[in-house]
Amino acid sequence: MASTSRGRRGRGRGSGSSSLPPPPSTLPLIIEEFFIVVCEDPLVKKKLPNKFADYLHGQEPAKVYLRAADCGPRLWTVEVLFDGQGRMYLDKGWEKFAIAHGVDFGWFLHFKYEGDDVLTVKVFDGTMCRRYYYSDGEDTDDESDDDVKPCIHPL
Repeated sequence: MASTSRGRRGRGRGSGSSSLPPPPSTLPLIIEEFFIVVCEDPLVKKKLPNKFADYLHGQEPAKVYLRAADCGPRLWTVEVLFDGQGRMYLDKGWEKFAIAHGVDFGWFLHFKYEGDDVLTVKVFDGTMCRRYYYSDGEDTDDESDDDVKPCIHPL
C-alpha cells in the first residue's frame, strides 16, 4: 500500500528554510494603505486608523495633502488633529474634499500614503463600486473658500 505524504508542498527543492520570509514579528511595520468606512456624517472630521497614527509617531504632520486617484494633480490641504491619545483625525479641509467628491454615508475610502504627507484616495460608493473622477483641466487653488468645484463622476 502506498503511503500519502502530507508534508511540505510547493516549496521547491532543498530545505526551504532559507527561502521563507522572516516571521511577522521581525518585519518592519510599514503602514502605507488603509481604509475607512463613512459611518457618520461624511462632512465631520474623520478618524484614521491607530496603526497609521502610530506609524507617523514622532513625525506627526500638521496637515496632509489629499489627492483623489484619477482626478488630476490637485492636492487638497487638510489639517490633521492628534488628540494626545494616539488618535489622528482629518480635520479642517476634509469637508471641502468630501463635498467635492460627493462622499456620503456608507461609502468606503481607500487611502495610500505616498510619503511627503500626501495621501491618494480612492472612493467607493454605497454599491461598493469605485467612483472614477477626472479634472476639468482648470488649475484650482484650494486655499480659497469659494473655489470648491466637484470632480466629475462620469456616468
